[in-house]
Amino acid sequence: MKEKTRINEGVKRMRFESVYEDYQKGRLTCAEAGEILGMSERTFRRKKARFEEDGLEGIFDRRIGKVSPKRAADAEVERITKLYEERFNGFNVKHFYSYAKTHYGLTYGYTWTKNILEQKGLIKRSRRGGDHRLRRERKPMAGMMMHQDASKHRWIMGREEQWDLVVTMDDATSLITSAFFVLEEGTASSLLGIKETIETYGLFCSLYTDRGSHYWYTPEAGGKVSKNDLTQVGRALKELGIQHIAAYSPQARGRSERMFGTLQGRLPQELALNKIQTLQEANAYLKETYIPRHNAEFSIPAKEEKSAFTPWAGSGFKSLKEILCLKEERVVQSDNTVRYKGMILQIPKSPWRHHYVKAEIQVHDYGDDGIGVFYGHQCVGVYTPAGALKDPPSLESDAKCPSKNEGTA
Repeated sequence: MKEKTRINEGVKRMRFESVYEDYQKGRLTCAEAGEILGMSERTFRRKKARFEEDGLEGIFDRRIGKVSPKRAADAEVERITKLYEERFNGFNVKHFYSYAKTHYGLTYGYTWTKNILEQKGLIKRSRRGGDHRLRRERKPMAGMMMHQDASKHRWIMGREEQWDLVVTMDDATSLITSAFFVLEEGTASSLLGIKETIETYGLFCSLYTDRGSHYWYTPEAGGKVSKNDLTQVGRALKELGIQHIAAYSPQARGRSERMFGTLQGRLPQELALNKIQTLQEANAYLKETYIPRHNAEFSIPAKEEKSAFTPWAGSGFKSLKEILCLKEERVVQSDNTVRYKGMILQIPKSPWRHHYVKAEIQVHDYGDDGIGVFYGHQCVGVYTPAGALKDPPSLESDAKCPSKNEGTA
């Protein structure tokens, strides 16, 4: 390497002397001499003055062949490369740099770290370039538009099992407002992401999603979504006054796709590093450790300081729990039972009616939180996820109770 440096320096000296001689004899102007040497006219004038004052030594960097006083100690180079090789092998450079800076006292910059890992052969030199993209402008205020999407991936390294990571993200800031792993994304996971976002940040203006069947009904395959036949997610968003926007091309979801690229490049390595194997452990790590750090590193300020998030003020029947759940209509059988998902839900005696036979009721499925049966706005039965009646049922309501004589047989 030093021999090559000396050869290059010798060539540069010969070229400069030759060009300077032509300049002195009037064959070249300063601009022409600079162009031949690959420098500006101003730079040539400066080097010419140094040459005339100090000779050839004056026009070359006096640091050539000398060690920079800011050069990292060999021990630090060895420590960082050993750390990557033994604990973080497989991490991309940005991920490793961020982690080492936070937890292992790395004081040098990203470029230094990247160059050291490349020199040691621990990472491959990245290829420049990529597809030409047209940038879509972000919304100016936080809370104006949220993105929700899921990514199926082998999040636990060394295992064939794949999970879905469901993420809700703000368009203006790229702030992740909700993220969790599930075995399979669907209506329940989508509603949970919306619920967590509203509980923490408030109501938002619109939700941007793909055209998955749990988000939209699509009458014709590949065609336009129906704005009239609503899914459970569509119905909940309508009740909340949130606009639902369908994406019609992969490019339209570019911001979400880039975010998932980052998560797929980081989370599997971190979960392996912390010896996490189960869904519950992964979700705890995601919520308590990774997402706060991810948001601190990747979220950006919105163009406008004012937020479009509105605090949720609903209560009683209009609680988030009663909106962001699965709702199904049923007719009560002659033995005061309703059938739901293969279960028989027994409606108990009520202070408002003699019975509910033939009455139209609504089943609210809260997932792991159980099931509620409603007649109008009144809850007439509360059940475990397995369908067992809880005693006594919840009678909380912000509406008037039906009359005892209403609808009696």
